[in-house]
Amino acid sequence: MKITVNDICLALEEFAPLALQENYDNSGLQIGDRSMEVRGVLLCVDVTEKVLAEAVDKRCNMVVSHHPLIFTGIKNITGRTETEKCINTSIRNNIAIYACHTNIDSVERGVSRRMADKLGLENCQILEPKTDALLKLIVYVPTEFTETVRNAIFEAGGGVIGNYDCCSYNSEGQGSFRANADASPFVGKPGEIHLEPETRIEIILPAYLQTKVTKALLTTHPYEEPAFDFIPLRNAWKTVGFGVVGELSTPVDEKEFLLLIKEKFNLSTLKYTALLGKKVRRVAVCGGSGASLLKRAKAAGADMFVSADFKYHDYFAAENEIVIADIGHFESEQFTKEIFFEQLSEKFPNFAVHFSEVNTNPINFL
Repeated sequence: MKITVNDICLALEEFAPLALQENYDNSGLQIGDRSMEVRGVLLCVDVTEKVLAEAVDKRCNMVVSHHPLIFTGIKNITGRTETEKCINTSIRNNIAIYACHTNIDSVERGVSRRMADKLGLENCQILEPKTDALLKLIVYVPTEFTETVRNAIFEAGGGVIGNYDCCSYNSEGQGSFRANADASPFVGKPGEIHLEPETRIEIILPAYLQTKVTKALLTTHPYEEPAFDFIPLRNAWKTVGFGVVGELSTPVDEKEFLLLIKEKFNLSTLKYTALLGKKVRRVAVCGGSGASLLKRAKAAGADMFVSADFKYHDYFAAENEIVIADIGHFESEQFTKEIFFEQLSEKFPNFAVHFSEVNTNPINFL
């Protein structure tokens, strides 16, 4: 079976849609031809020259990385910087490069949830759910076509709320319209007011699916001019967002939990704020730079917040209300490769997927 670059892209984007990335991000296919056949994929956190050399050695012509190689605009590719050298190397060796960054940070089973799983947290919830990312669709359908149109919208991704799908609200009523001489009405006659039994269908959907859902609606709706509205919602999207908060089945001492963090994340060092002398029961985590979520962690009642990239004054904001455990940026995201592997192995079970053995963490400790 031939597997292309596009097949790999679609498999990853089914799990972590590109539409969920932040507006400053640059996730997706960065280098490569989508139609190229893939011999093997190398998974990494960062793309470096050593990683690309490893890809060549392992006969992998596609690299999937958490951090984008190309993050900001590049005006020249002369091999002057590490990024430019990697671009040259990848093109010279015909290696496709794909990045899955803030979109895999945002999904429910993404980077932060993997951190939570490593620490044994239960009853996990998104710490900072996305807002302004949902729409409500209201559409009026002739009663006999209700099921057909509704199912098409469900198939297009509408009607998912948390752990439930096929969610809708339906109310019966009567629609009226009068077709002019140029119309070809499904029911009724031009020039005459027509009353038709209709169902009002209300369905919630992610905003990025609006085009797909609209196409499904128009394809199945029998009217020449269907009546429908998309209404922006301020609701929190509870299964998409940054960070995770969960609970330990058995509360432990703060020092004991810090040692568990060191073990699970294979840390040589760990920075943390003053211990408060209480049991750790509720824990918040965030992969990457999570200092901005400290207030969220406190509001969620977390006893400890595990993340990275806290600045000096950020630590004071703990205010003896929570313990901050700063484990390092790379360390918090190192298990992203496991998520990539699981998604690709599930969809392409007999395909060569390799973990990079190169430590791309630019920070060293004595």
